[in-house]
Amino acid sequence: MERITFGQIPKGMVERLMAIENYINESTLDLQLLELMRLRVAQINKCAYCIDMHYKELKHTGETELRMSTLSVWNETSFFTEKEKAVLLFTEALTEISKKEVSAEIFKSLTKFFTTEEICNLTFAISQLNTWTRLVRTFKFTAGNYQVNE
Repeated sequence: MERITFGQIPKGMVERLMAIENYINESTLDLQLLELMRLRVAQINKCAYCIDMHYKELKHTGETELRMSTLSVWNETSFFTEKEKAVLLFTEALTEISKKEVSAEIFKSLTKFFTTEEICNLTFAISQLNTWTRLVRTFKFTAGNYQVNE
C-alpha cells in the first residue's frame, strides 16, 4: 500500500523534478541510452515501480527483449556497445558511490564517447534517477500501472 500517493506530494515538488527530467531529455544524450541507464538504476535500487516504468519506456523505444532481460548482467554479455558499457559502468559506480568510487579509469572511458557537457548531463541524469528511486521506494508507489505516453 502506498504511504504517500502521487496526489499528496507537495505542490511544486513534482513540477521541479519534471523540469530536470525535461532538461535531461532535451539534452544531446540519446533517449534509448538514458532509458538503459534509468532501468539499470532502478534495478540496482530495487525499485519495482521504476523497473516497470523504464522497462516499458525502453520497449517503446524499440529496445530488444534480449538486451532488456540481460541488462542486470550487461558486463557478462556481448549485447552492448563499448559506449553503452562505459555508461553502464559509470551508472553503477555513481549509484553505488558509497561502495565504490568513480575511478579515473571509469571517468576516462566516458571521455572516449562524450563531451564534457555530455558527461555533466550523464552525471545529472544518474543523480536524478537516484532521487526518483528513493522517493518512489519511500512512498511505496504501486508497480505495474505505468503507461507510456504515446
